[in-house]
Amino acid sequence: MIKTGEPRSLGIPASEARLTFDTELQELGGGPRRRLLMVDDEPAFELSFYCGTCPLLFRRLETSREKLSLESMQERLTGTLDDPDDGGVIDAFGTLLPKGEYLPLLLEVEPRLVIPGREGDYFSGEQVTTWGIDQFWGLPEYPHTPYYRTFETAVDADTHLYEFVVPMVPPTWNERERVEEYAALMEQGTVPTAVAISTLDVCQPAIDRGDDYFAHWGLTHFLIDGHHKLEAAATAGRPVRLLSLLTLGESLAGTEETSRLPALRTQSRTGRQVGR
Repeated sequence: MIKTGEPRSLGIPASEARLTFDTELQELGGGPRRRLLMVDDEPAFELSFYCGTCPLLFRRLETSREKLSLESMQERLTGTLDDPDDGGVIDAFGTLLPKGEYLPLLLEVEPRLVIPGREGDYFSGEQVTTWGIDQFWGLPEYPHTPYYRTFETAVDADTHLYEFVVPMVPPTWNERERVEEYAALMEQGTVPTAVAISTLDVCQPAIDRGDDYFAHWGLTHFLIDGHHKLEAAATAGRPVRLLSLLTLGESLAGTEETSRLPALRTQSRTGRQVGR
């Protein structure tokens, strides 16, 4: 944690915002309605169900094809941001977001790229330990995207916080030259800044099917700006700063949980041990 701001109102009317949250319309006889992150009125990601007992989820959908960035902020974000309000960055990116209350968090992260189903994958690791595998498919949840893991820590004896950075499009879509440029800057000591809209989802299974029953807090950062920076940092083993605009109204967490987040994010990084 570098710095946290006070909760503030940001955004424009949802009908004009490029990034919004929505709930899928219920079809007659259909299953539970999906909670969605929308980009340009197209469903980009399916998110954790509202019930709070289903597993944590961010699942990329077929219509997630767009990166979001602001050309006017590129030069400012190539350097190191020391304050969430530095250079009007928050207000500038607020023009992409739906009107609501947001908590600004400025973090320094060392991202590790994870491929679903491989070593370090949360969905086939820690999540299965708590929920077990999906009872219908007989498989773990699958996010349909590579993603970055950055931080995790204990909330208390029965609760653990997991942090993820999720690109809007896979790193394989990034321009190689730009990734290499950022990697070179990082080798020279520059710590560039990425920007994300974030959710905090609190999930705990209703039935104990796994080997270790406890609650998961998922802090998920959906990249608005910084796809090349995150890949460069993961490749070079270097830190990058992340300006997180945490939506308070669209997270599956209450005021008590979100108010604890800044302090939790300053704790030491600790993994969860099964049965603890």
